[in-house]
Amino acid sequence: MNRFDVSMELRHLRYFLALSEELHFGRAAQRLGLSQPPLSVAVQQLEAAVGAPLFIRSSRGVQLTAAGEAFVPAAQAVLDRAAQALVEARDVAVGEAGSLRIGFAGTMLYRGLPLMLQRFQAEHPRLKISLRELSSSEQLLELQHDRLDAGFAHTTQVPSGLSQILVSSQPFVACVPGNHTLARQRTVPLEALAGQPFALVARAVSPDYHSRILMLCGAAGFTPEPAHELQHWLSVVSLVGQGLAVALVPAAMQQAGMAGVAFLPVKGTRRDWLRYETHCLWKAGRDQPALGLFLSAVGEVAANR
Repeated sequence: MNRFDVSMELRHLRYFLALSEELHFGRAAQRLGLSQPPLSVAVQQLEAAVGAPLFIRSSRGVQLTAAGEAFVPAAQAVLDRAAQALVEARDVAVGEAGSLRIGFAGTMLYRGLPLMLQRFQAEHPRLKISLRELSSSEQLLELQHDRLDAGFAHTTQVPSGLSQILVSSQPFVACVPGNHTLARQRTVPLEALAGQPFALVARAVSPDYHSRILMLCGAAGFTPEPAHELQHWLSVVSLVGQGLAVALVPAAMQQAGMAGVAFLPVKGTRRDWLRYETHCLWKAGRDQPALGLFLSAVGEVAANR
């Protein structure tokens, strides 16, 4: 069997299909913009590759053999797939097709992520978004190893090699059980939480903000007893709702609709210490047009918040 490169195979298939429809070498050659001899040679080469005659040639004209008839739909399917592959490659090159792997920390569900995704998917319906809920530290690791295309992480220390867009900056608020003595106050000094069991997101999950909460409490004159270290802010709020702890949580957690808790602004503490920042992060220098389109959508939503 002869071996052809991909371009030769596609050319031979186009010639074959033209001849199968015209059943006349002269008309097929004219349709293809060829003289008749190159067409005849190409058909002979294709028949040699197949290992069977595809046409019956006679003085009365040209007819397809049984092998030729069977080969028509297969040849057309190959050409159709090749054409589709070209279109898909071009669309990926301009960011109109493909897929993106996006990581996010849970609080982003209350800080604009659904709106970003809705707008982006409405404008680019052929791009597939795969979401992975991960802690901030997990996202940084996945980004550095190219297992995420972008992530929404809560961190004050962005590693070198990662670019960023500040998506959200929100205050921390005190979170206490709904029946707590502080629950009806309009604001609360941080030192009012001293001596009570504290719930925190674990250091391994969000090391920056774990340390920041401890620093805030230290500046207020007390060291919290981190009685409970949890994986998610929702778990922290839920535990407070059970009356088992107090906490400092991002203000967006008020939108979770959790029963049995009260959220109170904290007074008497430096405001810049009470910000919970969310960054969209990605690895710089990647040739990925779809990511550029996604980051543009993120930037537009972030700028209007």
